[in-house]
Amino acid sequence: MHSGHVLLEEPIRMASILEPSRASFFPAMTKIVGTLGPKSRSVEVISGCLKAGMSVARFDFSWHDPEYHQETLENLKAAVKITKKLCAVMLDTVGPELQVVNKSEKAISLQEDATVILTPDEGQEPSSELLPINFDGLSKAVKKGDTIFIGQYLFTGSETTSVWLEVGEVQGNNVVCVIKNSATLTGSLFTLHASQIRIELPTLSDKDKEVISSWGVQNKIDFLSLSYTRHAEDVRQAREFLSKLGDLYQTQIFAKIENIEGLNHFDEILQEADGIILSRGNLGIDLPPEKVFLFQKAALYKCNMAGKPAVVTRVVDSMTDNLRPTRAEATDVANAVLDGSDAILLGAETLRGLYPVETISIVGKICAEAEKVFNQDLYFKKTVKYVGEPMTHLESIASSAVRAAIKVKASVIICFTSSGRAARLIAKYRPTMPVLSVVIPRLKTNQLRWSFSGAFEARQSLIVRGLFPMLADPRHPAESTSATNESVLKVALDHGKASGIIKSHDRVVVCQKVGDASVVKIIELED
Repeated sequence: MHSGHVLLEEPIRMASILEPSRASFFPAMTKIVGTLGPKSRSVEVISGCLKAGMSVARFDFSWHDPEYHQETLENLKAAVKITKKLCAVMLDTVGPELQVVNKSEKAISLQEDATVILTPDEGQEPSSELLPINFDGLSKAVKKGDTIFIGQYLFTGSETTSVWLEVGEVQGNNVVCVIKNSATLTGSLFTLHASQIRIELPTLSDKDKEVISSWGVQNKIDFLSLSYTRHAEDVRQAREFLSKLGDLYQTQIFAKIENIEGLNHFDEILQEADGIILSRGNLGIDLPPEKVFLFQKAALYKCNMAGKPAVVTRVVDSMTDNLRPTRAEATDVANAVLDGSDAILLGAETLRGLYPVETISIVGKICAEAEKVFNQDLYFKKTVKYVGEPMTHLESIASSAVRAAIKVKASVIICFTSSGRAARLIAKYRPTMPVLSVVIPRLKTNQLRWSFSGAFEARQSLIVRGLFPMLADPRHPAESTSATNESVLKVALDHGKASGIIKSHDRVVVCQKVGDASVVKIIELED
């Protein structure tokens, strides 16, 4: 993995670009989040997705009921057993999402320059002249000249299935709009986005709370994707809510930045959240098109320096219906990796797309190629400079482990951890080799029963670039004598050898705690 590294800043032989990539046990260091839905919920397809490189399954509650998602999740569990590949679960909330109510699911044709009325009267039948919506406060939020976008849920940007409206006037609770482009709305769910307008609805709706406290608790979700996060307070309230729900106090909250309000409060949100999802679909509507790339680069840099995972969405929309991405999309995926993204989130492409497995496979291949030209040396120096001195004890150990691994051309870094924090800090410095995070379970009790921690921590590293977890035997504590550490290390090395990332005569950097001291050591393997 390390030997195939090239720098774009140095002269590159053009013919070498066409040389086939070496197969690796890990398709890519960058992770892939797949949204499971109608086209990707059978055991067979989910198994294909896991083998192709999906490490987080996203369950989107904007549509369908908990029973439907439960069936999908049971299939995911079966696929994990078959493929022996770990997969984390992400619950995506609905939040303050505005929707056109179309119970009959019939197609609606809209003609350019005609007018259409948006009404909060949900009992009305939708037509070319009238669209009922699920929010009665739109007339108070918008004014003449404002822009409203309506598209199929997880719209792919095709202007034949989505429409731009301009507010002409407000009549009581109704909003009269001029249609800016001809389109036919198809599908069961259309979302409505009022550009740069504050919508007075809670970030965590009552419906969201109900789903989290039933479906979320039952399935011990690893991640909560908090849609339409606009303020740090949104994250704090969600965390307080999770803290009262049994095991969900361990669930990580990923703030989904979808509009200008979230952009304006980005720094405070980043401090509170465990990770960030850049929801480029809605951001692309709220922001002028020429500003989208700038926000992406700035946001990813901030996440990288904070050592928090950053996830980019909406990368290969055209693969919803096609077997290959466009040239622009392929370049976009690579640029997301070069910008510092931890994971790529696929929405419509896997949810209702015709080629979910192929999409994950192609995105993984593009990520792997981009990783080869990622300038790790420059990134490392930038991160060390940003962190400054004096470094914390853990930060110093993590950066030293990465520096040592690069200097000795190690094939892998093995990190023993119980909370996952040490391994995440190592991954923050973006080593060019995989980081094998050996999660040591801890025994805990609530005075009624014993249980082991560790499963959450292991699965939560499945969204961090370059981090690959394995659960150790709970009989070996993370901080212990050299003898037990050696036996856990042997298991980790055997795992690395079996998966093909470690070969004889390779060098391996090991990061572990011995007593009160943190130790980084370099091992050279024999035959």
